[in-house]
Amino acid sequence: MPDVTINGPEGRLEGRYSHANEAGAPIALFLHPHPQHGGTMNNKVVYQLYHSFANRGFSCLRFNFRGVGRSQGTYNRGEGELSDAASALDWLQTHNDSARECWITGFSFGAWIGMQLLMRRPEINGFISVAPPANMYDFTFLAPCPSSGLVINGSEDEVVPPESVTKLVDKLRQQKGITIDHNVMEDANHFFTGRVEELVEECSSYVDGRLGSGMF
Repeated sequence: MPDVTINGPEGRLEGRYSHANEAGAPIALFLHPHPQHGGTMNNKVVYQLYHSFANRGFSCLRFNFRGVGRSQGTYNRGEGELSDAASALDWLQTHNDSARECWITGFSFGAWIGMQLLMRRPEINGFISVAPPANMYDFTFLAPCPSSGLVINGSEDEVVPPESVTKLVDKLRQQKGITIDHNVMEDANHFFTGRVEELVEECSSYVDGRLGSGMF
């Protein structure tokens, strides 16, 4: 799991990268929670999901948004962070130019950024959106959502009301040609305190199902 340096829009981006052994292995990018509220690439949810994908044969990259850790720059209200994510995906694709699939996984603020990146990069054909902050940010750009994916949140989320996530999922499900799975983990809070392993198991099961079905 080597440290990597990515050339971002505002300078260096700090990352961690795991390269799959198999030629043409799928790739996955992981986006962390809000930079101004303690979010980093070492967040437990991001860290565990990263390793789960790596164990399934993906080449995986997680990184710190601008101004976090050793990444240069300063927080830019999501606009700059989206550019950071695009640069990170460029880097990941450069090192995996024959990847047969491309996934993006984001947690909270990272889920919002990830869904915006999904709209801009048609090569992304799978996503996991963990606790997307549907009550805080505008998700109307998902018109239509271009890829099937999983949305997962906790029933006791104290930051993002579960009903706001359900409303978002219901809207996405009106679109034809994609399948949006929605998993509400009972008694889990926004940070999945004490439930991270269960969260990862649920996400891993979804990924296994997609890989096994060939639904891309």
